[in-house]
Amino acid sequence: MHWYLKVLKNYVGFQGRAQQAEYWIFALFNVLAGVLLAAGDLALGTYDSEAGGGLLGGIYALAIFLPSLAVTIRRLHDTGRTGWWCLIVFFPCVGAIVLIVFLAQAGERGSNAYGPDPREATA
Repeated sequence: MHWYLKVLKNYVGFQGRAQQAEYWIFALFNVLAGVLLAAGDLALGTYDSEAGGGLLGGIYALAIFLPSLAVTIRRLHDTGRTGWWCLIVFFPCVGAIVLIVFLAQAGERGSNAYGPDPREATA
C-alpha cells in the first residue's frame, strides 16, 4: 500500500525516477482494483459487455490514468530511457511486449540524466 500511495502523492510528477517495486506494486494494485470494480459493476448491473467495462471501472480508470502514465515515465527514466518510449504500445503486437521488457529491466545504478538513484534515497 505504501508504493500505491507514494505514486498517488506524486500524481502528475513526470520528473525523476521510479524503482521497480514502486511501479510493479502500483500495477498489481490497479489490476486487483479493476477486478473488484468489475465485480461491483456486475453486481450493480452497470457492466456493459459490448464496451468491456462498467461505470465504476471507468471512473477508476479515468482517475488513475495520469498517475499511471507518470509512474510509467519515471520507471522508464530509471532504466535510462526517455518517457516517449511509452508510445511504443501503439505498434501492434510487439509494442506492448517491448514496453513490458523495458519496465521489467533493472534501473541504472547511480545518478543518470533523469535524477539520482531512487534506491540510494531509500537506503
